[in-house]
Amino acid sequence: MKKSASHKTRVGLFVVVGTLLLVAALYFIGNRQHIFSKNMQVYAVFQNVNGLQLGNNVRYSGINVGTVGKIEMVDEATIVVQMMVEEKTGAFIKRDAIATIGSDGLVGSMVVNILPGKENFSQIKSGDTIPTYSKIGADDMLSTLNVTNENAALLTSDLLKITNKILEGEGALGALITDATLTKDIRATLTNLKNTTNGTNLLIASINRKVSKIDMENSAAGVVLNDTLVGNQIQRMVSNLEKSSTSISETTKQLVTIIAEINTAESTFNYLTKDETLPKTIDSTMIEIKEASQKLNENMEALKHNFLFRGYFRKQEREAKKKDTSSK
Repeated sequence: MKKSASHKTRVGLFVVVGTLLLVAALYFIGNRQHIFSKNMQVYAVFQNVNGLQLGNNVRYSGINVGTVGKIEMVDEATIVVQMMVEEKTGAFIKRDAIATIGSDGLVGSMVVNILPGKENFSQIKSGDTIPTYSKIGADDMLSTLNVTNENAALLTSDLLKITNKILEGEGALGALITDATLTKDIRATLTNLKNTTNGTNLLIASINRKVSKIDMENSAAGVVLNDTLVGNQIQRMVSNLEKSSTSISETTKQLVTIIAEINTAESTFNYLTKDETLPKTIDSTMIEIKEASQKLNENMEALKHNFLFRGYFRKQEREAKKKDTSSK
């Protein structure tokens, strides 16, 4: 009987201790998962959650403020994450806060980090959706590094080919490195350039000395450089030359137009200079005029001897003789 009572006591004590441990564990776990605190539901939309799981922590400025309550995939590029955030902490989270997914250390579990905003917005409420920012994941970095390594390998191979060609003397750079004659020519060219530069410097110095010796008050160059009246006269001369050039250009255009009109088939000058039948017509006309003049002279002589006009012509001869006598 005593043995049975002792056994029952031990069993009862074990059950009580186990129950207390279970309650403590449940309280501890619930406290970590914010089960017993008053929470608010906040949502964030991501394209990739990078291995985020239910129950992972939600942090605000590095402090655990809640847990991930639900992960729902809306479509192939949209994933909605529901976060259970304590109301007392949610009072500090503004609407311009940004949610991002990161890792808890180098190899730890994934967490949702909420970064404070910079603007003075109002605090979030239950059911609000905050903006998100997707960081580059380890897989993306490894993929990028893989592509970079492949490109580096190709670049190294190309550089090796180029180096071999240069060492073999191929191309302009290879010839420059291996050809001693070309190197000497380049050195000679550089020497000539240096001499030319020195000569130019000496010439400029000489010009400066000559300019400094110019009498700015009495010399012609000084008058031209200093006298504003002479400068204005030179400007007027240049302006008049420009006007004369313009007038000559316009006159030339007019002459070109006139010559073009003369060269047309309808112009009189073109007809007089290029018509082959006109000279023959003029020659025949002059011959006919000459013959008509001769015939007219013969007719006039015949009229002088005609008894009807003989008195008139004699009278004309007498008046002509009187005029000659009076003039003497």
